[in-house]
Amino acid sequence: MSISRRTVLAVTAGATFRTLALDSARGLAPRQYDTSTHDLGFLFYPSWVTAWRLTGDDSWRDGAVQAARSLVRRYNPRGRFIRAWGALDDTGNAGRVIMDTMMNLDLLAFASRQTGDEEYLGVAVEHARTVQRFFPRPDGSTPHVYDFDPDSGAPIGPNTVQGYSADSCWSRGQAWGVYGFTTMYRRTGDPRFLATARRLADYAVGALGADHIPVWDYRAPQQPHDVKDASAGAVMACGLLDLATATGRHTYRQVAVHILTALSQTCLTRTSARTEAVVARCTRNRPAEDGIEISLPYADYYLLEGILRVLRPRDVDRAVDLSTL
Repeated sequence: MSISRRTVLAVTAGATFRTLALDSARGLAPRQYDTSTHDLGFLFYPSWVTAWRLTGDDSWRDGAVQAARSLVRRYNPRGRFIRAWGALDDTGNAGRVIMDTMMNLDLLAFASRQTGDEEYLGVAVEHARTVQRFFPRPDGSTPHVYDFDPDSGAPIGPNTVQGYSADSCWSRGQAWGVYGFTTMYRRTGDPRFLATARRLADYAVGALGADHIPVWDYRAPQQPHDVKDASAGAVMACGLLDLATATGRHTYRQVAVHILTALSQTCLTRTSARTEAVVARCTRNRPAEDGIEISLPYADYYLLEGILRVLRPRDVDRAVDLSTL
């Protein structure tokens, strides 16, 4: 039986991408000991956990567990939260909690499953409960930041860094919440996490404009005619697809497909001189005027994940653990 040229090219391309991906992941090795950031889940789950799932090489798993061990050190047991920013001995941000950290919790759940040590999952659950208690407003919107007294753990109040104000709703943070709470529901079976994910999702879906590309902040004064954040759309699409599976509500899937279609039709670039990323019209930090409608690599990642969730769900489940209890 002859092998077509297209098949040979596909196999060759796949091997090339695999080599590039593993080489890139190896470059993160020193970061498994990094205790200065909450972003270890962002760094190690899509890279080292995925590498272990696809290759079976236990060195990837062990490095991801070490990253979880580093992340747990940022947990404040008095306030029951994982602090967002700053070195462990930096008092300046010791009480800051941000919605983004919901996306780092699955690394802790992974570590508990692999080691049998429930401390990791316990920290993830307590952090999620703290976010669940203080972040969502009655209408389902959320602030980017909530501040606590790091010594007593007492709540101080909402705040923001990348959103418009403490009373606004930064769209990418809202998307992190939809995705993160749905994931925590899958890892624990706690229906309260699912209910929170739905509240956040319903607000975000209701705030979308007709073009299905989120503005950078749903409550910014110039919305819906403000600058866009395509990365918020890519993340939210993945969260909505997960939520549709968890709830059986097809509406969430329909909105997700509309978002992915809109991103693919209006937000891709082949000629950007500013970055090698694919998705344009992303906004990193509007208040700081840092990256306004540019390309961001995490938009590429979540757009690809969303497309694979729709078109090749069995393949994406090999790389991203979509299992439930």
